[in-house]
Amino acid sequence: MNANVALLLAIAAEVLATSSLKASQGFTRPLPSLVVVLGYASAFYLMSISLQRLPLALVYAVWSGVGLVGISLVGWLIYGQRLTAGALMGIGLIAAGVVVLQLYGRSGH
Repeated sequence: MNANVALLLAIAAEVLATSSLKASQGFTRPLPSLVVVLGYASAFYLMSISLQRLPLALVYAVWSGVGLVGISLVGWLIYGQRLTAGALMGIGLIAAGVVVLQLYGRSGH
C-alpha cells in the first residue's frame, strides 16, 4: 500500500474513532464503542504502514494536524459545535503547517 494512502486512511479512521468516542457516551453504547476500538486499531495499523516509508515527524505532524481539522469539522457539522474566529484562524494555521511539511518535510528519510 502507498504510504500516503495509508496515512490518509489512518487519519480518516482516527477522525471516525474520535467522533464515535463522543457518541459512545462513556462506552455505554455498544455500536459507537465498537467503532471507537476498531477505528483506533485501524488508525494505528495504517499509520505503522506509512511509517515504513515516511519520516516519523512528518507522519505524526500530518496525522495530528489533518486529524484536528477533520474532527473540528465533524464537531461543527455533526455535533453543532461553534467554531470561533480564533479557532478558525488556528485551524487555518495548522492546515498551512501541514502543507509546508508536505512540501518540505521529506528530507532525511
